[in-house]
Amino acid sequence: MQPKCFILDVDGVMTSGQFYYTMQGKVMKVFGPDDNDGLSLLKPFVQIRFVTGDKKGFEISKKRIVEDMGFPLDLVSTIRRIDWIEQHHAPEEVIYMGDGIFDHYVMKNVGYAIAPANADANAKRHAHHVTERSGGDRAVAEACLHILEKFFQPYNPNALPSAQGKLSGEWTV
Repeated sequence: MQPKCFILDVDGVMTSGQFYYTMQGKVMKVFGPDDNDGLSLLKPFVQIRFVTGDKKGFEISKKRIVEDMGFPLDLVSTIRRIDWIEQHHAPEEVIYMGDGIFDHYVMKNVGYAIAPANADANAKRHAHHVTERSGGDRAVAEACLHILEKFFQPYNPNALPSAQGKLSGEWTV
């Protein structure tokens, strides 16, 4: 399998999965550190995109995923994800990372599946790889390093990343 796309769920993968509510409604999600750095290392090798089923928190996710990190984000039903993937990608060329109770439906039908340590039991059972870290706590960065090692070229921590690739955040090489 040569993956062409890495599709990640947002809530519980990029975030802790917790939502903060006030009287005005959902106001905050907790995104973890280092995940964008891991994604920037992986970006030269594979298309990266995000999906969320959280309609009420979509604008919060959009702020982080689209505006801050520069990746595409789609609102996709948690029970229709494999249908959406089949419409946009060859499932056998997709790496999917999810944590939810319905994510095993996707994981059974894509080329490679990853779950964070705190994922639902069915998701972990159907994943090819389970990270040691939980969603919102560097699980995505860990998954990116795993993908580089398994499918592309391992990250070399003794060499500064190439200046040709755009690194995350404000830092440049």
